[in-house]
Amino acid sequence: MRRRDFLAASSAAAALAACGGKAAPPLPPGVLTGADDQLGHRLRQPDFPAPTETRKLAVAIVGGGIGGLSAAWKLTRAGCDDYLLLEMESEAGGNSRAGKNAVSAYPLGAHYLPLPPREARATRALLAELGVLRGNRDAAHPNYDERYLCHAPQERLYKDGYWQEGLWPTLGVPAAERAQYVRFQDFIQQLRQQRDGSGRRAFALPLALSSRDPGWRALDRSNLRDWLLAEGYTAPGLHWLADYACRDDYGTSAMQTSAWAGLHYFACRDGEGQVLTAPEGNACLARGLARAAAGRVLPRALVFRVEQGRRGAILDVFLAAENRSLRIEARELIWAAPLFLLPRVFPALPAEWGRALAGADYAPWVVATLTLTEPPLTRAGQPLAWDNVLHDSAALGYVVATHQQLRYAPGPTVISWYRALHEESASGSASQSASDRRRLLYSHEDWAREILADLSRPHPEIRELVTRLDVHRHAHAMVRPRPGRLWGGTREAFERGLPGVQFAHADVSGLSLFEEANYRGVLAAERTLRRLGVSFASSL
Repeated sequence: MRRRDFLAASSAAAALAACGGKAAPPLPPGVLTGADDQLGHRLRQPDFPAPTETRKLAVAIVGGGIGGLSAAWKLTRAGCDDYLLLEMESEAGGNSRAGKNAVSAYPLGAHYLPLPPREARATRALLAELGVLRGNRDAAHPNYDERYLCHAPQERLYKDGYWQEGLWPTLGVPAAERAQYVRFQDFIQQLRQQRDGSGRRAFALPLALSSRDPGWRALDRSNLRDWLLAEGYTAPGLHWLADYACRDDYGTSAMQTSAWAGLHYFACRDGEGQVLTAPEGNACLARGLARAAAGRVLPRALVFRVEQGRRGAILDVFLAAENRSLRIEARELIWAAPLFLLPRVFPALPAEWGRALAGADYAPWVVATLTLTEPPLTRAGQPLAWDNVLHDSAALGYVVATHQQLRYAPGPTVISWYRALHEESASGSASQSASDRRRLLYSHEDWAREILADLSRPHPEIRELVTRLDVHRHAHAMVRPRPGRLWGGTREAFERGLPGVQFAHADVSGLSLFEEANYRGVLAAERTLRRLGVSFASSL
């Protein structure tokens, strides 16, 4: 049956199935994957074997996400190679890992990078090194390799049975609501140009370079939804977009997101919405960073105890593949793992750290990879956009891994469906509710049914096209920027660090963004290099 004939038949098939007629197609095969929670959860009841070997290093890096990889990248570039990066998973990359099948590579997490602003100097330096950014990396608008710039059409919104270009709901929206769109967009453009007396942008990226004006930082005490209403923004489409933006970048709703963080989403960049992407998403950047650390990454290594001494840090590490423990004596420690792990690893946890961690919680995420015999249809028959968002959905829509191939002819494709469990919490320190645990422990079949039901609204034929559906869970994907978490003093202990201990995870910033993790990793490495007496040219 041709795809275009299937649309008419699909509704009839559904009706037959509902009346006891033709059964729905069986669920596609697939697997349920995620972080190695079995290994990670051993920290709850530690029963590790005693170390049988001791190694001495200049630097130990704990955590191989973008923060840890960025720290390793900077150490290597400065000529410091006496370090080891300890990663619990089988490979580094954190939320920027990827998979690959016979059709395409595909992301398992972060899938794009907006064009970084001038302040994100370390990120631009990395992009230049990888050949993605060309020419003057300090220019206001550098040149980028077109192979990585997202090809058109970039994004499309499905609402009320129709696909429309862009993410602002426009079809059937009254003029008064459209006027609010324009007023908000004008306000954001003003924010992008706003500078304080020290020349700092109101909302910079990295956020540490943002204005210290108390008036701006006071926005952190409110949530984005209430701020919009207080400013007279009542348009449903604007509120939907604000909520979608918070769920997309922060894993939480506009009602639960700091107004400062919400405005930062819109105002911190000036790339006019352009993004860099690849079939495997940000894994291409993570692998670029990892090349600098080749031979110095120890996978399946769980740090279960850290003690600070006068001569540095002592780390006990469980090597899962060998079922034994290793002791590392490091002059300097760079902690690039999520901060919620600290109470389980540091027996003498500083009281300041405990206070800073109180109230922090993490957004669980689910990313599904669907392999299809051919792309699903849009109502008007247009080719799919790269990012396809469903308006009335708890999920965030899907991206097309083969989009950058510019191959519009029918053929197999891979799409990645994203869902932030923004209604729930995955706190590393507080107990989860029973509903949270049930949600995170959904079976593959449960997820497959929910995902196919969600996608069948714009694509009634989807179940006939899917040959495989894999589900990847991120139980602690990102820290949430709830009101008061960014500028309420909770992050200061980790921003300062301690003599011999620097923090390099995006949790330190409170925003789980590539540029933030990259900045924190490079900053931690540069502070460490200074303590070691190694000369270097700053990347910040």
